[in-house]
Amino acid sequence: MQVVRPTSNEMEDAIMPKLVRLYLQSVVTGFVLAVAFTGLLIWLDIAGLGHLIAGSDIGLMSAFLLVFFNGIVFSSVQFGIVVMSLGDDEGPHGGLRDHARMIPVRATSPVIAKRSRRD
Repeated sequence: MQVVRPTSNEMEDAIMPKLVRLYLQSVVTGFVLAVAFTGLLIWLDIAGLGHLIAGSDIGLMSAFLLVFFNGIVFSSVQFGIVVMSLGDDEGPHGGLRDHARMIPVRATSPVIAKRSRRD
């Protein structure tokens, strides 16, 4: 009797599904971008933000919150871009426009004349 062992890819898929792995990769990428973005904001002193953080007693907390909330935003955007790029690009695009034919149609509408103020 032969024992069939799952391959490493099958084991990884059983432990963590591909979509969860894709999400975690997007989160890591988003937070790396958030750290870089916040670092640039502070280093370049955009809108006096670097001076504010350096001169405040809760500057580290505000820097952490900037990284955290920017990380949430950048991760969401990163995940959205990756998910939208997963689609199939085969076949015609745009619904039934390729098969539809334009037919001219006459449309009429009644025009109601208003009285002029001179009358």
